Amino acid sequence: MSSFKGNQAQKHRLSVYPKGPLEIPSPTEADWPKDDEKDFVFKDLDQELDSLPQPYRMINKLVNHLFNRSWEIIEERDSLREVEKNWIVPAIYHPVAEIRLDKMPGGMAVSHDYLFIGGPKGFSIYNLHNCKRIYVLEKFKSDVISIWATDLGNDVLIVPIDEMGIVRLFYLCKDSLYHIKAINEVDDSSKQSTCVKMEISQNGDYAAFLFQGAGDVWLEVYKLPKEIWLKEMEHPQSTLNQKKKAKQLQLSTPDSAVTESIETSSGPSVSPNSVQDLNISFKSDLKLSLPVFLMKIKPPKPIAGTTFKSPLEVFAKVEDYVGLGSGQNHFIKDVQWEQHMETFYASYKKHLEGEWEEEPLSMATFHFFYTNSLTTMPMDVKSSSGIACVLGIHWNGRHNLFFYSLNKTQKDKTEYENVWPCAAPIVMSQMSSFSSDLALVCEDGVLVLWDLTEGFLFGVVALPEGCFCQSIHFLRFFLVHEGQNVYPDYPVKFEVMCVVLCTNASLHLVTASGTQGPTSKVLVGRPVMHMEEAICAVAPVPALPGMVLIFSRNHSVTLMDVAKAEVLCAFSAPTCHPQALPWKPLFAVSPHHPYFLLHGAHPLGQNTSTEDPKNSTDSVFYFNFEDYLLLKDISKNYTTSQMAANFSQMLPVEKRCEQVFQKSIQMSKTQMKGPEQWSRLRRYSIMLQKELLKR
Repeated sequence: MSSFKGNQAQKHRLSVYPKGPLEIPSPTEADWPKDDEKDFVFKDLDQELDSLPQPYRMINKLVNHLFNRSWEIIEERDSLREVEKNWIVPAIYHPVAEIRLDKMPGGMAVSHDYLFIGGPKGFSIYNLHNCKRIYVLEKFKSDVISIWATDLGNDVLIVPIDEMGIVRLFYLCKDSLYHIKAINEVDDSSKQSTCVKMEISQNGDYAAFLFQGAGDVWLEVYKLPKEIWLKEMEHPQSTLNQKKKAKQLQLSTPDSAVTESIETSSGPSVSPNSVQDLNISFKSDLKLSLPVFLMKIKPPKPIAGTTFKSPLEVFAKVEDYVGLGSGQNHFIKDVQWEQHMETFYASYKKHLEGEWEEEPLSMATFHFFYTNSLTTMPMDVKSSSGIACVLGIHWNGRHNLFFYSLNKTQKDKTEYENVWPCAAPIVMSQMSSFSSDLALVCEDGVLVLWDLTEGFLFGVVALPEGCFCQSIHFLRFFLVHEGQNVYPDYPVKFEVMCVVLCTNASLHLVTASGTQGPTSKVLVGRPVMHMEEAICAVAPVPALPGMVLIFSRNHSVTLMDVAKAEVLCAFSAPTCHPQALPWKPLFAVSPHHPYFLLHGAHPLGQNTSTEDPKNSTDSVFYFNFEDYLLLKDISKNYTTSQMAANFSQMLPVEKRCEQVFQKSIQMSKTQMKGPEQWSRLRRYSIMLQKELLKR
């Protein structure tokens, strides 16, 4: 019979307790010794047997870490495979037409039924419906790098910018092309300024250009006399007699423009129905009236010590609200500024040591506004609806949005009439296509939404932590009816939608309705595993309600429904771009037609490298949404004119009462007889309308 204690070595191997034999504890937990609590913890037997010395213990840890990390990767790949199995591969649509080019295009713009493409020494004009080139102008000294086009009623204002930064105005009226003016062209090249940004009002009444040169930056605003241009084209002979001594345009090529018409490699399936191929001619003999210079705006001066001698002078300066909130009118003296700077440098000296980079020139973002409630207007000035009356501008690194009235002449002093200060520097701003909504993005990631027409603040929404706005795009308000996005055919107020692309490649949908305040919804999250799928650009599609084009770094183009946050289809086009460089897609979306165009390239041969631009030919690929089965019904049935009654719950009370009254009239025509019954029904309808209005 073996002893209770047994062999000591066997006990050491089999015991699961670190100390002596088991003892029966007392029935109450309060009597248990606290010092022995650790004695009742189970330990791994292998830990006592396998105590490795260095460096084997370190090797053991590395091997264990390697196995653990490998297992994590295996689990991630397994989960990714499960997700990919459930993925619905979207339909991929190919372009329906292609425009072959000799060189990479210098920008694209769409207006009415025309496509404008910047090129060598000028630009080309194409028929948007059949992709045929109907005119090419090659008269500049350098290539065009960007181009804009704006609708002027039935005509088009074309604004190209060349490599030297010279901006020119062209006017396309029917079958005639006119050169108006080179805004910043000078004879002395050393004094040549460069246009870095421009903006044209919605109806083409005003234009603003941001120039830089000689270490300075400024904004010039012009009034475009488009009514006078129409009169001058109607009576060209009288215009020529008045301008015999006008200075002729200095061009580097002969006066006769080169006009060509070419066939594309593959034509679209739709036939042109809105415009015919015109024989456009360049009218060099007729000089239209020049734009009228209004004002020159420079960046605000840095805040410095006060020049006022008493606080009363400060209040007198801002008694008419001019300058209130700009920070310029204060009573802080130079000594106080110096003491503040000394304290700042003393506190953060270790962080400020090193080489200081030269501060870049201040850049500006500016918009034209169409409501006169932003500034005080003289009583004798009458503002017309649809015409810009205010210019808003904010400079980089500044907290303020300045407003300048456009109802002034060149002799008037250039001063801002109003200013909106923000809590953080404004880094970005955007206007809606109807110029009724404004979005301000601050440096701290806060988004402010305004309804300028009604003077209503939707509210403030903060983007998720770590998300900073890269671009923002307004969407036309839409409704979801029977699973399909449609535009309402009645005026909608206090509703706003916009998509926000952040610097971490995440995409958000921001909506606001009345006093409920804006809300944010994630459409596409930040990529973690596959960085090549990161979004680099976003573009709304006006012809498809609630749809946006998404351009990714891997050169993929997809169409997303923001209401469902899902991809409907993808568009494929040949590209030739170095994968090491970030992709900057060059595209244009038609605001009036279901088309969009994308720049791509074909490799010259099968064995040539697709990453070398020299081994490829540039092309512009043409996509027509109505040619694709999935998008055909959406493109043709995007309005609500046939279904307005289905959205009666969205209408105001007055509209609903009117609909009830109209329905009762239609019913009474077939059921009611006699004037007494008719008047009784009418009185009842009026009483019903009053009762609904009370509610």
